[in-house]
Amino acid sequence: MSSVNSPTLLDDVRRIMRLKHYSLHTERTYCDWIKQFIKFHRMTERPALFEESEAKIEAFLSHLATERHVAAATQNQAMNALVFLYKQVLNRPLEQRIDAIRAKSHRHMPVVLSVDEVKQVLPRVEGVAQLVVKLLYGSGLRITEAVRLRVQDIDFAYRQVTVRSGKGDKDRVTTFPASMAPLLQNHLEKVKSIHQQDLAAGFGAVYLPFALARKYPNAEREWGWQYLFPARSLSADPLSGITRRHHLDQSLINKAIRAAVRQSGIAKRASAHTFRHSFATHLLQRGTDIRTIQALLGHSELETTMIYTHVLNQGGQGVVSPLDDLGV
Repeated sequence: MSSVNSPTLLDDVRRIMRLKHYSLHTERTYCDWIKQFIKFHRMTERPALFEESEAKIEAFLSHLATERHVAAATQNQAMNALVFLYKQVLNRPLEQRIDAIRAKSHRHMPVVLSVDEVKQVLPRVEGVAQLVVKLLYGSGLRITEAVRLRVQDIDFAYRQVTVRSGKGDKDRVTTFPASMAPLLQNHLEKVKSIHQQDLAAGFGAVYLPFALARKYPNAEREWGWQYLFPARSLSADPLSGITRRHHLDQSLINKAIRAAVRQSGIAKRASAHTFRHSFATHLLQRGTDIRTIQALLGHSELETTMIYTHVLNQGGQGVVSPLDDLGV
C-alpha cells in the first residue's frame, strides 16, 4: 500500500502537469497545496484520499477561510489544485458539491503613482531594471510579461509590443514608447554579444514552449527568439536539466523598485504592478477611451478596467469636496 507522504503521489502530479504543459510556477503551487491538504488531514496512505473526499476538501477550504484568513483568490487556488489532484491524477472527479465556508472577497483600490512621482522614481531604478520598469509603465505590461519578452516581440517600426501567452494564455498588442527606442537598441547590442558568446561556447539555446519547439526545432538558437532581458548567467532548466540562459528574475525588478521608491521618499507601497496601474490611470486622464485601455491591458472584462475610473485625480467618485468651494 503506497504511502501518501512518499514521493510517488507528488511525482505523479508533476508528471501529469508537465504532460499538460503547466508552468513550473503552477506546478510548485499545486504541489504545495496538495501537501498542505494531506498534512491537514494527517493522511499517511493513498487510499485515505478516497474516503469522504468532498467532506475533507470542504473542511480544509473552510479552515483556510476561518483560521488562516486567506484571500478569496488564494482559497480558489487551493480548490483548483485539489480538483486537479482528484480529476487528473487520481482519476476520481469530485461528484458532490463543495460547500466550504468562503473566504471574504475584498475589493482593493490599486496603488497609483502620479506623473510627478513616476518622474521621481524612474531615474532612481538602476541598470537593466530601469528598462523593464519603463516598459511596465510605458506599455502597461505585467512583470511576468515584461521579463518573458523575446527580441522579436518589439516592433520598432510600428511602435508596438506583442505580448504572447499573457494572462489567460492570450496574445495581445500594446503600445511601445518611442522614447525607449535608442535605449533598447543599445541594450540589444549588448544582449546579442552575450548570445554570440553563448553560441561559441556551445550553448545559446533558449527555452521555447513545447508546441513551438516541436514546430520550429532550430528556433531555440535563433536571435529573434532570445529573451529581451536575459539572466546574467547560464543555469540548468529545473524541468529538463538543460543548461540555458533564462530570462531576468522578476524579484530583482521588484527589489530595484522598492529601493527607488524609498530613495524618492514617496509614502506609497509601490511594486511592479503599480506601474501598470499608473499606465492605465494616466491614459484615462489624457482622455483615452476605456475600451482601448482594456485592449492594451488584455482585460477580458470591461469591469476590470473600470476600476481605474475610481482612482483618477478628481476626488472620491469624481466629486469635488465642498471645502474647496470656500476658498479658506
